[in-house]
Amino acid sequence: MNRSLLLLSVCQALFLTNNVTFIAINGLVGLRLAPLGWMATLPVMGYVVGGALAAGPVARMQARWGRQRSFQIGLVVAALTAAGGALAVSLGSFWGVLAATVLAGFYNANAQLYRFAGPELVAPEHKAQAISFVMAGGVAGAFIGPNLANATRDWLPAPFAGAYVALVGVALLGLAVMSMIRFPAHAAPAPGSDRGRSVAELARQPAFVVAVAAAALAYGVMNLLMAATPLAMQRCGLPFRDAALVIEWHVLGMFVPAFFTGHLIQRFGTLRVMVAGVLLNLACVAIALTGLELERFLAALLLLGIGWNFLFTGATTLLTTTYQPHERTRAQGAMDFCVFSTTAVTSFASGALVTTQGWFLLNLGSLVPLSMVALALAWLARRPRVPQAVAGP
Repeated sequence: MNRSLLLLSVCQALFLTNNVTFIAINGLVGLRLAPLGWMATLPVMGYVVGGALAAGPVARMQARWGRQRSFQIGLVVAALTAAGGALAVSLGSFWGVLAATVLAGFYNANAQLYRFAGPELVAPEHKAQAISFVMAGGVAGAFIGPNLANATRDWLPAPFAGAYVALVGVALLGLAVMSMIRFPAHAAPAPGSDRGRSVAELARQPAFVVAVAAAALAYGVMNLLMAATPLAMQRCGLPFRDAALVIEWHVLGMFVPAFFTGHLIQRFGTLRVMVAGVLLNLACVAIALTGLELERFLAALLLLGIGWNFLFTGATTLLTTTYQPHERTRAQGAMDFCVFSTTAVTSFASGALVTTQGWFLLNLGSLVPLSMVALALAWLARRPRVPQAVAGP
């Protein structure tokens, strides 16, 4: 633990406040403004599509200018796009909301790298704990996000426009905190210097492939079910405050385990923790298929969050064993591009499926990617050697 790591965890908390508020309101704003019902989650999809489009440029920006400046630019974009979202909602413009969320994806792509920046602030032997600790900042976002959405939804005449205004303040606070962090000195690559292996070369490593696939599919399944939950609950006649409660507990499930996931990885190994994540996801689906009461939504989404934490933290830790320090932005950018691309597909699919096929078929469909993750982990475990930490952060 040190001051910079703690401040980075605060930035993660503010990032998750932004994301959880988006999750709570974007689908409902889309449902109110979209020309067709199946388009309701397009603003949710827009956020991750923007992240996918920005993943490459952000990786290059971080390689050239370093962590801090890139993170600061991302927070400025977050403030501007939140203001744009408030204006679009006030004008009743669905396409304006969609444009604002796509542009906000630049902030998403930047802030997703907070978890990789954490290990750079500690000794190499504490890498897994640093990743976990930064992600644990999301616990605050779990409380603040849904309650912020609920408290600010009627600030302005247009429903939820006030929530976007509140996110402007959240981004500006993050900008102030980020300016106080002391990252290691950054040196841009010199012309003609060794830039390390290409993504294609990195992908020849089984551990790299499994880490990226597990992270992308874990995020995809989590987003598929989470983005659909407020819509499914509304269709069941449950009030918004119940949806906000479920999302709150889901995000707690995502980030409270981060206080000890790093220790579990050190003690039991990365792959065992990831397998536990798959089993928790399967338990989530089993509960979701048994009924539509508030308690079942609550239990299913809580298990979904814990399962995501085990899988995503494990995949992130596994990835750090596959690259050298000068290859980090390329490897991390490749993982996040795959995560964003998968999440974009599931963001769209969640709205289309839950409004046309229903909650039960949506959950049944999630068994396909979960099975793929289980098979990938079994394949990697059977290989003669799983690489150890060769790279540092």
